[in-house]
Order: sequence, then structure tokens, then C-alpha cells
Amino acid sequence: MKRVLLFPLIVGLVVSLSAIALAQDSGSIKGKVRDTDGDGIAGVTVTARKDGKNLVSESTDKDGKFRLSGLKPGFYNVVFEKSGFAGGVMYDVEVRRKKTNNLGDRLVLRVDQGTLVILEASVFTQNGFVLPGARIKVEEVISEDERKEVAEGYSSRDGDALFRFPEKETTYRITATWRGRTAFKEIKVDVAAIYRTSITIDVSDNDN
Repeated sequence: MKRVLLFPLIVGLVVSLSAIALAQDSGSIKGKVRDTDGDGIAGVTVTARKDGKNLVSESTDKDGKFRLSGLKPGFYNVVFEKSGFAGGVMYDVEVRRKKTNNLGDRLVLRVDQGTLVILEASVFTQNGFVLPGARIKVEEVISEDERKEVAEGYSSRDGDALFRFPEKETTYRITATWRGRTAFKEIKVDVAAIYRTSITIDVSDNDN
């Protein structure tokens, strides 16, 4: 009976030693993914690919940082993917034994215009004149009693304001404020598209 159990024990020992040897010989890749404004992007899927196969994948943290560990020495293509952004690839990234290849923060993903919700708001007076310089606040409607501010800006000299968001099904409230007068509109969005609305502010007691 003891002889029967000896073979599995030997196999297990060999596998363990092989795993230890692989860990000692492996290297890693680290870096930071950011947008065109220089801010780190959280939730980007980063994958090390070799010979057409995905070997190791990790997601970036809240600061856009990642580390791919346990890679054998060699060259890899590193793929970056996140909804709302154009994908990216870095080719022939070298991994050396017991070394970490630091790619730094030069990994930039650009917003994919084809997967964006674009909100375009035009602000007018009650007489139909464009109203430049109005403060525009965009909030996502979470529930009947809760909203989250997601963007802000000012209407242009043509009375327009433009905001871009990743594609998702939700409702946005756009509030325009000018010299203490406020008005808002809510827009329900469901797919990537351009959504336009107009907001009228009564400025009858102010000079316009």
C-alpha cells in the first residue's frame, strides 16, 4: 500500500518544484494607463498575449496602474481594452528572467467617439435669444431622491454646451443657471448617440 502511494507523492513533489522553478525564472510587466488629460483610467483590462494566446490578464486599479506577473522570458504583445475607449496594443514588450519591465505612464487610451453618449444643450432666453455664459451642470439620476454630478461647464457664445460620456442606459439632468435663474431638462439615454435638448431661462427681471 505504501508503494502505491509513493508515486503520487513523487509526482506532487516534481510539480511543486517545477512551479517554484517557473516562479523564480519568470518576470513581469507593469505600468500605468491614462487618458489624454493625463488621468489614470481604472478598470482597463490589460492582457499579455503571445503566439495568438492570452496568457495573463489583470485590471488596472483606481490610479490606472497594473502588473502582469508570472511571465516566462520572451516577447509579448500587451493589449489594453475598456468600454468607451479605443483599444491599444504595445508590440514586442520584452520580459527578462527575474526582472520587471516598467512601461511607465506612456500608455494612453483615447475616447472612442463611436461608443459615446454625447449630450448637446442649447440655452435660450424666454424671448428665444441665445444665452452665453450660463453655468451648465450635468447630473446622473440615480433614483428619485438621488443624483450624482458628473460634469459641468458653461454655454458658449452661441449658447451651446457639449458633454461626452461612455455608453450606458441612464438618465441625465442638465441644469442651466444664469444670474441666479435656473432651469433644467432631463434626458433618458440608452445607446451611443447624440442627444440634443434646449433649456429656456426666464431673464425678464435681468438685462440680457
